[in-house]
Amino acid sequence: MTKPACPKCDSTEATKSGVVGGRQRYKCKNCGYHYSVDKVGREVSSYYVIKALQLYVEGVSYREIERLLGVSHVSVMNWVKKYGVRAPRQTDYHPTYKILTQKELADFFQNSQNLKGAGLMVTELGDKYMMIRWERFKEG
Repeated sequence: MTKPACPKCDSTEATKSGVVGGRQRYKCKNCGYHYSVDKVGREVSSYYVIKALQLYVEGVSYREIERLLGVSHVSVMNWVKKYGVRAPRQTDYHPTYKILTQKELADFFQNSQNLKGAGLMVTELGDKYMMIRWERFKEG
């Protein structure tokens, strides 16, 4: 059996260093880091990471993103930290969003009054569409 590469320095030079939780532990000869074999976990598609970050930038809360996409709000927080995403600090507007089917979205766009006086972003969300809408700033 080959030894797994060190997660810190990618070296394959390692010695066995005990067993933890039923998994073989190794010590890297190059950097001295202790590690175990790769954990078996659920890989989240980059599609969901990108959608979560887009929603975060639009002002949707972590918990609401969790409900919409079905990924943990803690994962969303970790992605925001990992990729250094910052939501703009804008307190003058509050976006509203709706989840629509393709037919509902087409019906919405048929009415020209729906397209006036507000910003609008539509993004795919699985087999549905999310429409994020916010009022334009009124100067005065």
